[in-house]
Amino acid sequence: MSDIITLPGLGGSGEGHWQTLWERRDSQMRRFQPASWNKPELADWIAALDREISRAKTPPILVAHSLACQLVAHWAASTAARILGAFLVAAPDPTGEVYLAEAPSFANPPRRRLSFPSLLVASTDDPFGSFDYAKESAAVWGSKLIDVGALGHINANSGIGEWPEGYALFGDFRVGLT
Repeated sequence: MSDIITLPGLGGSGEGHWQTLWERRDSQMRRFQPASWNKPELADWIAALDREISRAKTPPILVAHSLACQLVAHWAASTAARILGAFLVAAPDPTGEVYLAEAPSFANPPRRRLSFPSLLVASTDDPFGSFDYAKESAAVWGSKLIDVGALGHINANSGIGEWPEGYALFGDFRVGLT
């Protein structure tokens, strides 16, 4: 069994967020811990991710939401650490009209193929990243793209609770990595 590291976005995925609910459901999941969820600094988040990966007994699977998708792109370009794969959800567009102003150091993520398997899950009406941006990101990163329909930013505000459909997608992705 692989270690699973959850990587929330800005704000840290609160009580009603699917990442938090999945962590309660699956004891193999643990959350990385940067210094600040609300004032993210890329260097700190990369260091926090490196710490969690170094604690893993086996190459881990990353489960990233929102800003953490950009973290994964930045991290992948700057490390030789090995992971099994990355499950990426709701990647925000740093060039879009609505972007996370609290996270300027995350802008301009490297636009190159990831060196590990990845799946990008995207909504057709995400206010932080258009579906076209998701398609482009999946192509650049070499990720499989899954369209989950109109789920907004695929977070607690989307009203999806534990997001069983997402958990099933993650399960299929995880099985495909072994």
